Amino acid sequence: MTQPLLQLGKRPPNFETAQNRRQKVRAAGMNPDYWYPAVWEAELPKGKVVEVKFWGESIAVFRDENGKLSAIEDRCAHRQLKLSAGKVNGCTLTCMYHGWEFDGDGSCTHVPHDLFGNKAPKVKLKTYPVKARYGIIWVFPGDPALVDAHPIPDIPELASGSGWGVLPVDFTLACHHSMIIDNVSDFSHAYLHRKSRPFTDAKLKKLETVGDAVLVSYETKVGTGKISGLFVDRSKANTNAMDLAYDYPYQRSNTDGKIKHWLFVLPMDERTTRTFYVFYFSPDTLKVPFLPITIPQPILDTVMKVARAVLVRPLLTEDKVAVELEQDGYDRHFDKPIAELNPAVRHFQDLTIRKWEEHLAKSRRLDGGRPSGVEGDRRSEVSHAVAVADAE
Repeated sequence: MTQPLLQLGKRPPNFETAQNRRQKVRAAGMNPDYWYPAVWEAELPKGKVVEVKFWGESIAVFRDENGKLSAIEDRCAHRQLKLSAGKVNGCTLTCMYHGWEFDGDGSCTHVPHDLFGNKAPKVKLKTYPVKARYGIIWVFPGDPALVDAHPIPDIPELASGSGWGVLPVDFTLACHHSMIIDNVSDFSHAYLHRKSRPFTDAKLKKLETVGDAVLVSYETKVGTGKISGLFVDRSKANTNAMDLAYDYPYQRSNTDGKIKHWLFVLPMDERTTRTFYVFYFSPDTLKVPFLPITIPQPILDTVMKVARAVLVRPLLTEDKVAVELEQDGYDRHFDKPIAELNPAVRHFQDLTIRKWEEHLAKSRRLDGGRPSGVEGDRRSEVSHAVAVADAE
C-alpha cells in the first residue's frame, strides 16, 4: 500500500510552485485591500483587547474606556511580546511584560521603568483602519489609501429598525478559505443536507464572471425541511430559485428578495478560516406554523435565536465537517486529479487566484524585491520600528 504523501514528508505546494488550478487556489491568500471581519462587536466590550489573525499576521484590536476602536500591530516594540496578551488601561494598550503602553496610533506613550539614562524610545507600530458595522468589527489589513475604494457592502436590511429578522452565526474552520467559498456556492452537495433539506433538486441556470464577482443562479427548492419549511410563507416568496454571488471577497445569496444572507470570511492562515454568516428574512415571509399569520415583530428576535441553535448551526456544522475533511483529503492527495463537474467552481477558483495574483504583483512593485504579501509587509514594518528604537 502506498503511504500517504504527508507521511513521506511531501507537502502541498505553495502558490509559486503549484502545478494546476486546484493547487493554486488552495495556496492563495486573500487580497488584503478589502475590509475583513475581525470579531463580533459583542466580543469586544470597553476595556478589552483581542488578537485577530489575517493570513498569519497578528493584529491587536482593542476598545478603550471611551469606546474608541483601534487596531495595531500585535507586538510590543520592546521584546516583541503580543500586545493582545496585555490589557487595556484607559486609552492605551499595555504590554504584560514591562508595562510599555501604546495608544491607538501605535505610538509608545509611556515606559514605566528606569530608562537607564536613555531617551524615551520613539517607536510607532503599524496601524490598521477599523470600524464597526452590522454588529461586526472590521479591519482593513491592506493599503489604507484604498479603504474607500473597497467599502464594506451596503446592506440596508441590517439597519436598526428595518424590521427584518436577523440571524448571525460564526464558525472557525480548519480549512482553506477557498474550500468554504466552493461549498456555499456549489449546490451539488444537497446530499450532505439530505435531512434538513435547505435546498434540493438544484439546476444551474446562470453562470458568469463580471469584474470581481461570480454570479450564479440556481433553479432549486429552498427551505423544504420538515421544520424549517413550516416557517416560510410561500405565498409571499418564490422559493423555487436562488441567486448567489461570490462578490470578492464576500459571498451572498438572495431568494426572491425575501430570504438573504452574506458570508464574510477571515482567512487566518493557510489552514484556518473564521466565517461570519448573517442571514436575514423579510418580516412578511416568516409565519407561525400551520397558521396564515406572520411572526409578530416583538418575538421575531427570539425566533431567530431559536432557529440559529436548532436549525442553522446544526446545518452549517455539517458543512464544517465536510470542508475540514476536504482539507485533510487535499493535504494527503494534493497530487491526485479530481473530477469536478460544476463549472461554477472553476469560476470561483479563477477569481480567487486572480485577486491573489493582483496582490502579489502590487507587492513586488512596492517592495522592490523584498518578500511579497502581507507577511513581507509585516517583516518590513518590524524592521523599521526596531531600527528606530535602536537609533534612539
